[in-house]
Amino acid sequence: MRRPVEGEVHVHYGQIYVESDPDSSGPDLAASFAGQSAGLCGAAMPGTLWLTTGLHTGSVRFTVEVHDQAPPLLDPVWEEGVEVSFRPVSAGSMLVQWAGEASWELDLEETDYRVRYCAKGMDEAHQQAARLDDERQLDRYLLQFWPAPPAPDRVLRQTSANAAYWHDYARRQPPPPTPAERAEAELLSRRAQEQAEQERRLAYERWDWGGQLPGQTLRDVGGNVRGLLSFDPALVHAIDASGPAAQRAVALLAARHACEAAGLAQLDWIATALTALAQGRPLSPLFDDSARVWQALESDPRVPDRTVGRPVPPEWPPADAGAHTPTPQPGQTPQIVGPAAAATELPSPPGQPTPLARATRTLKVTTGPPDPSLRMSQPHLAIPALLGAAEADPPKPTRSRRPSTRCTPPWPPAARTTGHFCKRSGPYVRGVRKHPTCRRPSCRRPRQEG
Repeated sequence: MRRPVEGEVHVHYGQIYVESDPDSSGPDLAASFAGQSAGLCGAAMPGTLWLTTGLHTGSVRFTVEVHDQAPPLLDPVWEEGVEVSFRPVSAGSMLVQWAGEASWELDLEETDYRVRYCAKGMDEAHQQAARLDDERQLDRYLLQFWPAPPAPDRVLRQTSANAAYWHDYARRQPPPPTPAERAEAELLSRRAQEQAEQERRLAYERWDWGGQLPGQTLRDVGGNVRGLLSFDPALVHAIDASGPAAQRAVALLAARHACEAAGLAQLDWIATALTALAQGRPLSPLFDDSARVWQALESDPRVPDRTVGRPVPPEWPPADAGAHTPTPQPGQTPQIVGPAAAATELPSPPGQPTPLARATRTLKVTTGPPDPSLRMSQPHLAIPALLGAAEADPPKPTRSRRPSTRCTPPWPPAARTTGHFCKRSGPYVRGVRKHPTCRRPSCRRPRQEG
């Protein structure tokens, strides 16, 4: 026999507990005594014991004994005695004070135990209610464990009015739920929680999309749809519902308006592209590679030097406090527009060294809300609108683009004889060195010299 607890413990509200479920928030009074005929020690909740004391608040003498076999019959010194069956649900059983103020490890195995709870002086302690540290002890308790198969709870002895009250309380409680009923209740509770979480997510998403849930088509658009959403969500949903023909017309209108506002519409190669879009014809080969478009924009001396400030969207009411706020995700790589993207390398995967490169331009990246004082090149903002309007149906919102370094078919006739063709450096054959920028796996072949 061993005694893991022997001495004074503090009680509040005439209660102390044995707990073994690390995920439990503590026992419930009615549930602990449900279906029992014996009060004082409630064992109806799995892995938990509710122990009642006569003293309301203060320190009581408390002893816990763990036996290898059943101890002798109830000693006459004890005025009250009950027995219940108990099985820990984990290896961490503890005697726990009210609100978890203190605890004592009991080192019980995960097996069936018989528990005897004995008390003395309950009525006198109940009448005094509270005890100061320097006052005489009025009640004391003994809690015994020994291995035994489950058996009905029973009252061994009852002499006090306080114990009689708690025995009567226990007998008035309805029986506990069966394991099947408990599993069904847990399932219904889990479903209710999942439903509530789903409703919170939908409420947040509805707010995030301007008061209306998007259809699957709009969800799949991607790109810079959020940029327009923050200014006019009703327009975004109207465009989504308009159909491909109207969306195509909106894309063409936006491209033309952007080019006119940037002063690009009078340039011959831009005007030709706008005309081709309006007539439904493909653009010139120049626009097959966005890198060549940016180079043309940089090299054309007729491109006006116009800048525009960052637009600041209106303030919208905050999301409902009950709505689900997504967990912030790790920072994403900013998308760079214009010629500066040609000098910007994507970050290396974690754990790999970042290669050194010669910097030909200075790139300044800022975070946070738009700063109206920052100016941006209006011609460089118009080009993505033109390229976006040329995409296949359904047209997608304009997105920030990196200059393409991908090899795309159809390839020139030279590729049929020399191997592969990359638009940035020409035909590939097996030879001397590799192309440093092409990201197509099949394009990582040596480049022909000369």
